[in-house]
Amino acid sequence: MAKESVQIFTDGACSGNPGPGGWGVVLRWKGTEKEMSGGERETTNNRMEMMAAIKALESLKRTVPV
Repeated sequence: MAKESVQIFTDGACSGNPGPGGWGVVLRWKGTEKEMSGGERETTNNRMEMMAAIKALESLKRTVPV
């Protein structure tokens, strides 16, 4: 893995499909971890999986390998 790369771990789920759901992200960079999460009242598991990836990429402050 490149020294300046960011590791991104994501997950999304919902109770019922559709139903209430949430997403979570862990970003790792140079030994530091950042956690983010969110949710919606009425959604699908696929939307939450995609939202996790989108939020992770949007949180990057500059262009780095992932």
